[in-house]
Amino acid sequence: MLRFCAAIALLTLCHAASGQDNPERILQEAVALHRAGNAEGAIPRYRAYLKSRPEAVDARSNLGAALSSTGRYSEAITEYRTALKSRPQDPRIRLNLALAHYKLGQISEAAAELSALHTAQPADSQTLLLLADCWLRQGEHRKVIALLTPVEQRNQSDLAVAYLLGTALLRDKQIDRGQRIIDRILRNGDSAEARLLLGTAKLGAMDIEGAIADLRKAAELNPNLAGTHAYLGRAHMEAGDSAQARLDFEKELQQNPNDYESNLNLGVVLRQEHNYDAARTHLARALRVRPGDMRVRFQLASVSLDAGDLEKARVALEGIVGEAPTFVEAHVALATTYYRLKRKSDGDRERELARKLTAEQQAAQAKEKP
Repeated sequence: MLRFCAAIALLTLCHAASGQDNPERILQEAVALHRAGNAEGAIPRYRAYLKSRPEAVDARSNLGAALSSTGRYSEAITEYRTALKSRPQDPRIRLNLALAHYKLGQISEAAAELSALHTAQPADSQTLLLLADCWLRQGEHRKVIALLTPVEQRNQSDLAVAYLLGTALLRDKQIDRGQRIIDRILRNGDSAEARLLLGTAKLGAMDIEGAIADLRKAAELNPNLAGTHAYLGRAHMEAGDSAQARLDFEKELQQNPNDYESNLNLGVVLRQEHNYDAARTHLARALRVRPGDMRVRFQLASVSLDAGDLEKARVALEGIVGEAPTFVEAHVALATTYYRLKRKSDGDRERELARKLTAEQQAAQAKEKP
């Protein structure tokens, strides 16, 4: 009798083991966990299934989605790219890949994916708005204007398009066209979006007091509206209130950790406070959003200069003036670096270049004035 019971137990155990090893059963478990909101539990089950079915595109895409939902965007990107090798035209996978890049702060990579998607599906509004937002974050204001102008002309009631287009126009100094967009938004009643646009326009016109008033109102109406605290911080910087500016930039970054302007300007404030490690962290984030950006590279070089890392500052500044020979501030900083390195003749040369460039720019500005 004992032997019989042992045999039954062994058969039951073998049957259970065979069920656990069945790839389709593993996939079913992964999907069930995922649908129940347990992405952490689904991830190892998807991975186990893909060991025996590496060509399963949908399962790999699902793994990418589960990884993204837990904030593991780099791993998700790897899975999405692998899936796209087997199904390169799948718009759902490509959109998810773009979103993973976007959430990781890799805005240029997200824009590249979204641009390809928009070419394939020009009528898709989600892709259109995300692409416009990416270009706006990269400072590609004229691309946004070209993208959204025909859409706005066809449907002037779309406030999301109007807001993005109005923002791009104001940042591109096309104040009259931007004002018309603002007026249209205001006709729908006072809103955080309209106040943000008004504040942005006033900041561009150096009406600092008016800009702060409108931007504060925008923050009251919608504390979570992207960009509000970033521009409020800039306005406070222009007003000379760096302590309040820092608080504004930190608020923006709480909800949007990869905001270019907030990371750049907070880096500047932290450099002024001699908090060099924190400054480098924020400037590196800004550079990830806009790779190669000259303003960020100059601030990183300035951090090295202020911190006494003279060789690192020299290499960075020499690269900047080589690419942008009319960048006056970089010549001034490079002259300072050379003097501290006891290279007086090089310092004198850079100081003279800075003096000549400043004189030329002042003369050009004088000619432009009526």
